Amino acid sequence: MIKRLFAIGFIFACVSIAWFVLAGATSTRTNSADSSLKSRVAQLWGAPQAQLPPSIVAWEMVTKKIESLEDGKKIVKTVEEKLTERLTLDSSDIQVALKLDYRQKGLLWYSTYGVDFGATYTLTNTAKVARDIEIALPFPAKRAVFDDLRFELDGAQWVAKPAPGEDKFVGHTRLGAGESAILRVGYRSQGLDRWSYNFGSGVSEVRNFKLAMRTNFEAIDFPDDAISPVSKQRTDNGWMLKWEYRHLVSGVNIAMAMPEKLQPGPLASQISAFAPVSLFFFIVVLLTIGIVRNVDIHPMHFFFLAASFFSFHLLFAYLADQVSIHVAFAIAAVVSMLLTISYLRIVFGAAFAFLAAGTAQLVYLVLFSYAFFFKGLTGLAITVGAIATLFVLMQVTARVNWNAVFGERRVAVPAPVPS
Repeated sequence: MIKRLFAIGFIFACVSIAWFVLAGATSTRTNSADSSLKSRVAQLWGAPQAQLPPSIVAWEMVTKKIESLEDGKKIVKTVEEKLTERLTLDSSDIQVALKLDYRQKGLLWYSTYGVDFGATYTLTNTAKVARDIEIALPFPAKRAVFDDLRFELDGAQWVAKPAPGEDKFVGHTRLGAGESAILRVGYRSQGLDRWSYNFGSGVSEVRNFKLAMRTNFEAIDFPDDAISPVSKQRTDNGWMLKWEYRHLVSGVNIAMAMPEKLQPGPLASQISAFAPVSLFFFIVVLLTIGIVRNVDIHPMHFFFLAASFFSFHLLFAYLADQVSIHVAFAIAAVVSMLLTISYLRIVFGAAFAFLAAGTAQLVYLVLFSYAFFFKGLTGLAITVGAIATLFVLMQVTARVNWNAVFGERRVAVPAPVPS
């Protein structure tokens, strides 16, 4: 028995090495492809978008007299100087709609989205004289595509156009002393992974701010550097989120991280790395059944069973980027179980193949592996399965004579001779 256990342990070690190699190869395929595929997705669909509020700069030309001495004579020159002031928006009313649309490339899914952005800003010339105003709206991403671009100013003469060589839209107008204007901007565009509205670098002051965001997905996630909404309301297929502030001074921004789809590449790599644990449970259960039922399972049987286990992970790793991940999992599981059951049916009969080995493989290979589909619950599911297995094995083997199983002889200790 001891020799058989050493042989089974050697087989287990060799297959475990093969699994770690497969996990590493799958991870390498995923990471090497991601560096090139993500840039291609960004070129085709768009990069992460971060919208900034428009910058408002007011300027005027003032006449100044400058005195100087030339050859001992006092000279007075009249020069014009440009005075500028950056204005703060009086109010911001923003509407954002995010529509999630996944794209698959190789072993990875990318969280792409469409965004419909519209905003109404109010600005005022706070000076006591008329001033020229320059309004610049930065684009949310470089090399992005914009449809239905709107950049309108009501109640004032307006000249606006994209700034040559710069990622922004610039308009010019003139406002009288204390005069206000309403700026309306909007566009439809596409992005990747994350959308955010940034108030600016560092700590920024925002007045009378409103932003309403509608999503077509339920798994909303706010990054660590973002402000949570002040209200949330469920819709038919997502959320309506609102941020409202009368006077906000903050160094954080509003952001939405797109929910990630289950990634075939990392999932296949994780399941392969965990496979030795599944095979260990399977071997222990079959050995126990063999001892209890007096079934002689040879190490070569375990060699072929380990190979059928490995076929599951190998097939799943190379099917995951060709078909749906759930379809790939189902195909790999059916193929692996057919290999095991059809083999053991010939060796030990249908009852052992289906009821013992088939059930054990279903639990420790298929169900344990499927637990990785549920993020955050994998460890708990495997722990519960391991404890349940331990309980069953302890109950079944409680009356087993292990000395007889391992061929050990009990040496009688002579009673002490009375003095």
